[in-house]
Amino acid sequence: MRKSFGDPVADDLRYVVKAVVGEENYYDMTPNKSNNYCCGGGGGFLQSGYPDERRQYGKVKFDQVMTTGADYCITPCHNCHAQVHDLSEHYEGGFHTVHLWTLICLSMGILGPKEREYLGDDLKDVLMFHPEMDE
Repeated sequence: MRKSFGDPVADDLRYVVKAVVGEENYYDMTPNKSNNYCCGGGGGFLQSGYPDERRQYGKVKFDQVMTTGADYCITPCHNCHAQVHDLSEHYEGGFHTVHLWTLICLSMGILGPKEREYLGDDLKDVLMFHPEMDE
């Protein structure tokens, strides 16, 4: 999608992300949009059985994420999520990896307890319904 649909789709996604997290919490990567780097997990590489090679290729994306200084890396698909999460753990990046849909659901107040696994402590209870609060 990054190369197929180009910058207009990237701009639309950035609009959604900024609306969900707030513009003050948004950090873009460089390069970005249709020139952004691939995470290295797609196209079957994640399941290929070559984790060392996958991580070596993904080190470019890891370094790109680290340069932003962000606490979270938002990913659009399952392969990106699994790869970026693995890169953060493997290279000890310390950032959280979260699906875009997770943040959209969180912002709407409809994210369930089991869907908060990849959120940091700063977000785990955001808009969380606690039955004991009604008592």
